[in-house]
Amino acid sequence: MNVLQTADYIVFFIYFIIVTSYGMYIYRSKKTAATSSNEYFLAEGSLTWWAIGASLIASNISAEHFIGMSGSGFAIGLAIASYEWMSAATLIIVAMFILPIYLKNKIFTMPQFLAKRYSGTVSTIMAIIWLLIYVFVNLTSIIYLGALAISSIAPVSFQFCVIGLSLFSVIVTLGGMKVIGYTDMFQVIVLILGGLVTTYLALTLLSDQFGFGNDILKGLSIIAQEAPGHLHMILDESNPHYNELPGMSVLVGGMLINNLAYWGCNQYIVQRALGADLKTARKGILFAAFLKLLVPIIAVLPGIAMFVMHENGMFQQEMVDAAGVLKPDHAYPTLMNLLPAGLKGVALAALTAAIVASLAGKANSISTIFSLDIYKKYFNSQASEKKLVRTGRWCVVVCMIIAAFVAPALKTLDQAYQFIQEYVGFFSPGVLAIFLLGMFWKKTTPAAGLAGALLTVPLAAILKFLPMWTEGSFPDYPFLDRMTIVFFIIVFIMIAISLANPVSEEEAKVHEIEVDKSMFRVSSEFIVGSFIISGILVALYTVFW
Repeated sequence: MNVLQTADYIVFFIYFIIVTSYGMYIYRSKKTAATSSNEYFLAEGSLTWWAIGASLIASNISAEHFIGMSGSGFAIGLAIASYEWMSAATLIIVAMFILPIYLKNKIFTMPQFLAKRYSGTVSTIMAIIWLLIYVFVNLTSIIYLGALAISSIAPVSFQFCVIGLSLFSVIVTLGGMKVIGYTDMFQVIVLILGGLVTTYLALTLLSDQFGFGNDILKGLSIIAQEAPGHLHMILDESNPHYNELPGMSVLVGGMLINNLAYWGCNQYIVQRALGADLKTARKGILFAAFLKLLVPIIAVLPGIAMFVMHENGMFQQEMVDAAGVLKPDHAYPTLMNLLPAGLKGVALAALTAAIVASLAGKANSISTIFSLDIYKKYFNSQASEKKLVRTGRWCVVVCMIIAAFVAPALKTLDQAYQFIQEYVGFFSPGVLAIFLLGMFWKKTTPAAGLAGALLTVPLAAILKFLPMWTEGSFPDYPFLDRMTIVFFIIVFIMIAISLANPVSEEEAKVHEIEVDKSMFRVSSEFIVGSFIISGILVALYTVFW
């Protein structure tokens, strides 16, 4: 039943008041006489390592994880956790090899890097693509899933949830990156604690239904006995979900490409570290990698537990829609409705924290790209710092309104998390190819960068839709494999163009990015932390292969 008790309302409003009050305190205590664009968009070096790490996770984890990933856990199993666990390994790579290049070259936005390394045309094309993806895929899916979840567990309508989440996110975002960064630490604490509460409920409920009482360890053993097929990280071709997570591609293929593009070439992720010094930024990213290891526990395990209970006759009505169709994304809201008074308020606060933090982070990055790479470049090159900040704030409001209007159109989705991954994957291979070649191969030319920017979406679309157009005569590759194919095609094309039409030494120097070996040296603490994370990952994949 989607009913909240008095204790739930009290807990939720305490959360709301704390976040709002703390955000206002941060905004007032750290506000300078005249807010600059760097201060508003990047927090201008004021974020600590723990704030950076927490903000990375808060921006990343949202309703798509609690609702979408639990739904995929219900449908697919533990294999979906590769998105999280492989992200931990990817974050180490980004901290070691990619972040130093941004900081050394004073890069504030991803389009700025492309303009410096390639050309203004490449920068603008990618800026527009990023803005479209961020608004119409990321913001809309988060608002939709968040409103769906909250309306499922609270006595409020879907439309009211859409409006409420959008307004709350706008309020947080208007304070700038400082407010987002510092409030995200509190948001992360709330979402992890609330997520653990729901996981505990799922496992103890499962144990109790099998006659063992509230025993969390028994709950885990029941999953191993009743759903062994849901505990494999690497799926073989006989698995019905192989096309979504195709075998070894989750380790060395499309998953790596997806994660490197997301964590290393993504404005609303990298932006958290761009305003800090290298040592602080690396520590923050390493902290985020440790937190990433926890995400499947709070997002995937509840979905698997619900699968076992559903297969044993429980929650038959709750897991279907009005037409009687099984909806995996109903798993997490169903569990939250079973929480006792007070704890349901904690879980609701955790879900809201994840949604708002993620929306605020994405909206801030949208306003950063629009203000610095579109507005200042094409509409008002002489814009003052105050004007840029005001433009960024208006951009936040407009993009949130657009996303709120589009969000209800996603109601036809089955597994929303897979929808997000697939359609973001249309441009991720080209983005990664452009950035990696631009950073590590000096001979890459502006013409090659332009080709990569223009070809990434068409190539991905051809590989996706050609099997339908040819009625199956062309191979229907899993989308992660399509990402691998597109990536290598674009890399080959960019290398060929660069070698066929090399630029002069003078022009090459204009577009040169400063890179030297000393940038990649890391501290002993970072090395130890990286080895610990890597050891945990090896152990996890060995046990759940």
